[in-house]
Amino acid sequence: MKVIVGIGGVTNSGKTTLTNSLHKALPNCCVIHQDEFFKPQDQIAVGEDGFKQWDVLESLDMEAMLSTVQAWVKSPQKFARAHGVSVQSDASDTHILLLEGFLIYSYKPLLDVYSRRYFLTVPYEESRQRRRTRKYVVADPPGVFEGHVWPMYLKYKQEMEADGVEVVYLDGMQPREELVHQVLEDIQNMLLNCS
Repeated sequence: MKVIVGIGGVTNSGKTTLTNSLHKALPNCCVIHQDEFFKPQDQIAVGEDGFKQWDVLESLDMEAMLSTVQAWVKSPQKFARAHGVSVQSDASDTHILLLEGFLIYSYKPLLDVYSRRYFLTVPYEESRQRRRTRKYVVADPPGVFEGHVWPMYLKYKQEMEADGVEVVYLDGMQPREELVHQVLEDIQNMLLNCS
């Protein structure tokens, strides 16, 4: 059985932390991070808001991400070996792929691959504060969170909801252990119901 789980949500809501915890807890599990598919900096447009448009779908090579997902679907074992993930021979024949990123539900060709979709939320002030403590390869210019990052989050979230994309909303303010337990239990129940 092949299971693809999406972990999406607002910037600095805990997507990567949750994904990494699930990766450690689930057997035969691989991860694809959307951030690995950013286009080169010189290909990122400057928008009408005056900021580099890092938080828009066009800043990512989503076709390459889709091809990577398709490579996993074709052969999870081969994909795992190529990415240094050990496949447990004593585990069930279930293979899990975690897709993590802020725009993973905005690229329509990917929407049908998910077995389960999660979406982390945190309030504006919390997201802003967490983002201020992060160090990015390209530093945030003053005003980018208020003028670009948060508005793009709201735009894509509204589009996702208008398109009827079904997600399980998660409160990113919950303690990390509770979130991991909740999602892990949900995935394990889903696996039991499928077998």
